[in-house]
Amino acid sequence: MKITALVSLAAALMVFADASPIARRPNHQNVRNGHAVPLTRNPHFKHNTKAQMAKLNKRYPGINILASGTVPLTDAPTDLEYYGTVSIGTPAQDVKLDFDTGSSDIWFPSSDCTTSACQAHTQFNPSQSSTFQQDGRSWNIGYGDGSTASGTLGIDVVSVGGVSVTQTIGLATDESSQFGSSPSDGLFGLAFDTIESVSGVKTFMDNAIAAGVLDQPVVSVFLPSVRRNGGTGGEYLFGGIDSSLYTGDLTYVPVSQQGYWQIAIDGVSAGGQDLGQSSQGIVDTGTTLIIVSDAAAQAIHGTIQGASNDPNNGWVVPCSLQQSTDNISFTLAGTAFNVPLADLAYEDLGDGSGNCFSGVQGGQDLWILGDVFIKNNYCVFSQTDSPSIGIAPLSY
Repeated sequence: MKITALVSLAAALMVFADASPIARRPNHQNVRNGHAVPLTRNPHFKHNTKAQMAKLNKRYPGINILASGTVPLTDAPTDLEYYGTVSIGTPAQDVKLDFDTGSSDIWFPSSDCTTSACQAHTQFNPSQSSTFQQDGRSWNIGYGDGSTASGTLGIDVVSVGGVSVTQTIGLATDESSQFGSSPSDGLFGLAFDTIESVSGVKTFMDNAIAAGVLDQPVVSVFLPSVRRNGGTGGEYLFGGIDSSLYTGDLTYVPVSQQGYWQIAIDGVSAGGQDLGQSSQGIVDTGTTLIIVSDAAAQAIHGTIQGASNDPNNGWVVPCSLQQSTDNISFTLAGTAFNVPLADLAYEDLGDGSGNCFSGVQGGQDLWILGDVFIKNNYCVFSQTDSPSIGIAPLSY
């Protein structure tokens, strides 16, 4: 669950169905078919890494730590958060939602919400939708910085990239003030239904797969990078795979536990040197940085001259690293996937030191491969009977 995009360094730092996923064999063809949600850049969002870092240190409670459609995405600079337009109800009301493989709920503000945070965003008016149905149950979400959201569940048509299902949605009637600065209106969870806030609710992908409206039971993710391509052209592709966006073949990494998209991370290396670190981890579009164990963070930064663990800012690295052509690599299912050292110099501290917040932080035994990893590697979240994540280096 999330609204903000960064795991706290202080701790370290949603055709018509309601059914379970259908049984389908994996389809790993490298084709474009699908419904895509494009990503575009938001030049007006004010990036404040340190303020965002204060959120989400309890993001993962209970652990340490026939068609297809395109959804264009907005990149909130700099690569802090990615969101796209989702249509709700009849006639459609559009909201901007943060697509998040690290949570499962779909929620956004209701017109019944009078808090300042709700009023700072687009509010869905259920009375103006002829297809809206009351569910009657309540829901609530809490975050590590003390921010909260709560309300009631409803049922309505949710359309994303041309794919439509009747879906249970969360309508926020109360949001704490921290949400007022979020560039998105709410959340579109893409994880498994086992971590829905209300037991028994099916996810958007559950319903779309059960209704048979997708060519393939996948969501393919291309997150743009301001550094690499100006932060343009990103998308979520529902039901298809765009082979033009990556090089080589997809490596399919089995999901080891369903809830989050959890996989085995076999190792990490720097400069060709194995650092002797491995872990279970998740691939999470809703977390900006890469979060690893303290030992792995120490090992990685130990290979970077000038890196240090700042008690106030977590791991920091020289901003000059933005000019580096070297990589660190994470090994998944026998294949090494690179993350450029240039992306580890995430944002200048702004204190004149020449240091930047590192894109890799410690504090999680269950590692999190967030956007710093995903914006360098095409990721296909394949929800078959044996779920897996297909990964390949981006083609640019």
